[in-house]
Amino acid sequence: MKKCLIIISVLLMTMPIGAIAGGKPTGDKEKKKLTLFTYPDRKSLLRERDSLVEANAYLKMELDSLYRIYSDLQVYEELAEADSINAGMMDFESPGKSCADTISEADRDSLLSLWYKQRNMVLMDIEPSSLDSAEITSNIPDSVYINRLQKLNPYISIPYNRIIRNHIVYYTERMPEKMERILGLSSYYIPIFEEIFDQYDMPLELTAMAVIESALNAKAVSRARAKGMWQFMYSTARRYGLTINSYVDERFDPVASAHAAARYLRDSYLIFGDWTLAIASYNCGAGNVNKAIRRSGNSKDFWEIYPYLPRETRGYVPSFFAALYAMKYYKEHNLTPEYIPMPPHTDTIKVHKMLHFEQIAHFTGASIEELRTHNPQYLHDIIPGTEKEYILQLPYQYTNSFIDHEQEIYAWKDSVYFSPAALKKIQQGVSSDATRIVHKVRRGETLSHIALRYGVSVRNIQRWNGIGTRIREGQRLAIYTNGRGPAVKSSSSQGRTPSTTVSNGYVMYTVKSGDNLWDISRKFDGVTMNDLLKLNGLSKNSKIYPGKKIKIKKAQ
Repeated sequence: MKKCLIIISVLLMTMPIGAIAGGKPTGDKEKKKLTLFTYPDRKSLLRERDSLVEANAYLKMELDSLYRIYSDLQVYEELAEADSINAGMMDFESPGKSCADTISEADRDSLLSLWYKQRNMVLMDIEPSSLDSAEITSNIPDSVYINRLQKLNPYISIPYNRIIRNHIVYYTERMPEKMERILGLSSYYIPIFEEIFDQYDMPLELTAMAVIESALNAKAVSRARAKGMWQFMYSTARRYGLTINSYVDERFDPVASAHAAARYLRDSYLIFGDWTLAIASYNCGAGNVNKAIRRSGNSKDFWEIYPYLPRETRGYVPSFFAALYAMKYYKEHNLTPEYIPMPPHTDTIKVHKMLHFEQIAHFTGASIEELRTHNPQYLHDIIPGTEKEYILQLPYQYTNSFIDHEQEIYAWKDSVYFSPAALKKIQQGVSSDATRIVHKVRRGETLSHIALRYGVSVRNIQRWNGIGTRIREGQRLAIYTNGRGPAVKSSSSQGRTPSTTVSNGYVMYTVKSGDNLWDISRKFDGVTMNDLLKLNGLSKNSKIYPGKKIKIKKAQ
């Protein structure tokens, strides 16, 4: 082990700075700020040993094919022009430098830089608790900020005040290295999100929420166990149609989770009629926003309900505005997007059989880590295609090899990868992943409050604890953060399953006292408030009364 560690250390010391940083090479006339990628301590380096060895082996293996790809400059330029990754948002090319000028040892060594960044970039604390009251100094006068925000002219109106200014200064001046990394990642992900949000006729500015949610880290996991680039809790993810099982967690899929985020925000807008409040509800839930509205005297102005919102949410909306500003005016603050090489095109392959990443890698030459980077939702490097159709994202240079060897790929070592013993081990491992928390009920808390806090369903809390609808102050409740806690058989539970009937091919729910459409939608997996409005011909202002029958979904 010591010998291997010494070899890795020597390799790191002898590599060019650009290779370690994943930075874009620069000429003598133009020097660019490079971010040195360092491990926090010796233990971290040891943990990454195997990954580094595998990555270096991959780079050597792929060297020849990379030269062939980049040697055809005309084809590369045509692909780049046809692709929407940059979409004119950010200019990564230095003046006077062609694509051919960027081919260097540093570039080849940084082809896995996105994977390294996403594995090692934890969810950033980009909202210091003191920003609402601190006085952060800057050499830029307020008039400049105001003028720039007016020119930004977003669909969502951006006010200007001390709090907004503090957040802008923090993003653009106090965290330059982190912001440059975010800018580099945004050139790849934001155009993808904009295309998705456009399908829902949503303001494209909302895509900046992924920046403040996860710093565009597809593998981000918060302390509360919210996961993925859009930071969904378990119950919310399931309610908005994301698949979560032993093999797949679509919260880690940037595309699938972006669709879910768009649907959630659309539902929130239907509730509040204001995009700023919808953004706030994404952070703390519609219940907390409604509570703040009531305490403010029923105002729906964000800045009037601001003092009544949870502390984290008070900083969430200003951070969103600051992110929009920074992504537009980064050049004015001497920020340079970090260069993160990504393939200009990936192909979508439909998978209908069990498929392991090692099967793909063996026949195509793609590395395991490269496959994980583009398919982060598959938890054990397995695509369970026998359950339903799943998608494999494959960089274009490997597509022909996959097609040419498709039958061989599926058959290679399938009895090893998909043996009953191997699959059972995976399923047992995921089921035991539940983190048990004991929650002590506080005065005024309800099951809905507790469920929202931990991102689980009310029915699960009732099932885990063998209780009905009532709880008392001081009562201790067991919570399992991934929703996979043990089943509790008890005949004393009441109200765990919503009372429904079937009529004319639809599941029907009878409205009870205190119900609203938002709460009703939460009782049923895969059902949103927007679904209820459409199915029942209601509007967001429609009132419902006890005894009214509500269509939920088609009966199966």
